[in-house]
Amino acid sequence: MEQKGGQLDRETFSCSICLDLLKDPVTIPCGHSYCMKCIGKVWDKEDQNQIHSCPQCRKSFTPRPVLEKNILLAALVEQLKTTGLQAAPAGHSYAGAEDVACDVCTGRKLKATKSCLTCLMSFCENHLQRHLYVAQLRKHQLVEPSKKLHENICSRHDEVMKMFCRTDQQSICYVCMVDEHKSHDIVSAAAERSEKQKELEVKRGNIHQRIQEREKDVKLLQQEVEAINVSADKTVEDSEKIFTQLISQIRKRSSEVKQQVRSQQEAEVSRVKDLQEKLEQEITELKRKDAELKQLSNTEDHNQFLHNYSSVSAVRESPHSSSIRVRPLRHFKDVTAAVSELRDKLQDVLRDSWTNISLRVAEVDVLLPQPEPRSRAGFLKFSQDITLDENTAHAHLLLSEDKTKATYMKEEQSYPHHPDRFTAWHQVLNRERLTGRCYWEVESKRGGVRVAVTYKNIKRAGRLNECLLGCNDRSWALCCDRNSYTFWHNNVKTPVSGFCTSRVGVYLDHRAGVLSFYSVSETMTPLHRIQTTFTQPLYAGLLFYSDGDTAEFVHLK
Repeated sequence: MEQKGGQLDRETFSCSICLDLLKDPVTIPCGHSYCMKCIGKVWDKEDQNQIHSCPQCRKSFTPRPVLEKNILLAALVEQLKTTGLQAAPAGHSYAGAEDVACDVCTGRKLKATKSCLTCLMSFCENHLQRHLYVAQLRKHQLVEPSKKLHENICSRHDEVMKMFCRTDQQSICYVCMVDEHKSHDIVSAAAERSEKQKELEVKRGNIHQRIQEREKDVKLLQQEVEAINVSADKTVEDSEKIFTQLISQIRKRSSEVKQQVRSQQEAEVSRVKDLQEKLEQEITELKRKDAELKQLSNTEDHNQFLHNYSSVSAVRESPHSSSIRVRPLRHFKDVTAAVSELRDKLQDVLRDSWTNISLRVAEVDVLLPQPEPRSRAGFLKFSQDITLDENTAHAHLLLSEDKTKATYMKEEQSYPHHPDRFTAWHQVLNRERLTGRCYWEVESKRGGVRVAVTYKNIKRAGRLNECLLGCNDRSWALCCDRNSYTFWHNNVKTPVSGFCTSRVGVYLDHRAGVLSFYSVSETMTPLHRIQTTFTQPLYAGLLFYSDGDTAEFVHLK
């Protein structure tokens, strides 16, 4: 009862203007009491009209009453301060450095419980009471305590900003609306908030969907990791059993198979776990972003919401595809089959079959290949520098100093004898093995040229088709004449439509078995695409028809 009575006394002896205990209390003719400074400031503003009134009952006084300190009321206030303000009220706490303090409290301030967007002040629970019970104050908009109330004031006109300019994307006051923002698209801050809130909910919905998709992908990838490990372990075990039955010369190969399987296992697990980790990081980031958007969504201050909207609401697009696909459950079974087949063969057969085993290991690829790029910028991410191998160049081909350009010459060049050199056709191969995803471009001048890829074991001499790029099962070639294109493989000619340009782009996805040719100018035009299975590493090749023809591998990086 005493505490309740203390609160009643505190309210009774509070100034209705500053909402704090009376300081130098004065009683005006209508009987209401105020701080001498508070009522003085109110009446100072009314001096121009020469009519002064009570802020509570609105009774007018003419002339301005002379203010005298109410000695009895002052003594009662001092007594209340001594008996009632020694400690923070029950359930309240003083404001710390990080808290929003009450703007009305004197001395040591209490922590604010609400901020008023109309008064642009923050109040503790005591000083908030009038906003809860006084009819006019109950219409004010109360929000959670905020230190940024000043941001709701227009810096130019010192007015509350209740409007939003969609043209300039900023909060404005009523004066701005008829001044520098005149004729702009203007709505209330509440209306703009409503629109942005709808957009926010859509973005949150998209985030939640992406989280669910990523969680499914992570689970699928974890299953694949386990399957890879089981398959790899079984393959190693079976391979060891098979190789123990072979002669000592085969035991060396057994060790190499084990090493390759383990290496590919580690590489595949590493790739999957790396993607899994990135997806988990993306999930964490999406959850963090959702928390930020939720916090923004719960912001009650329209202007603060709009102020933070642009920086918080932006959601970075995922760098990964919308869903993860994996290959059918094969893993290393083909390796085991290849090793079993090798068990019954002699040493000379082992030498020819070794490449087959290595490629079967390399073919273990859980994640399905990504789609081909759709722009030149996308292709350039896989750009591959091509260096010509002088040991493969026909004697009539002159290579540039940096080994990127070849020219058909009448005169023979003084190349030393080498078993890799082409002798029947004017051809040359590059030096680097081409695996994975890679892209390169060839610029040709004057006559025609064949732009090709081939296995390294293509014949260098002998019957013509065996060593001609595009005329055997070991090579694929696009013939670029002055006025047309044709594609060659295994001596089968396929007409290709397309506008002829001096530059041709080649995209290779060795794992996926994709080889694509493009006409390159200001845009990239697809010419021809094949889908096959490459069983060996590939090499880029060029074939020339007439002396003076030249072609160059363009440096793209």
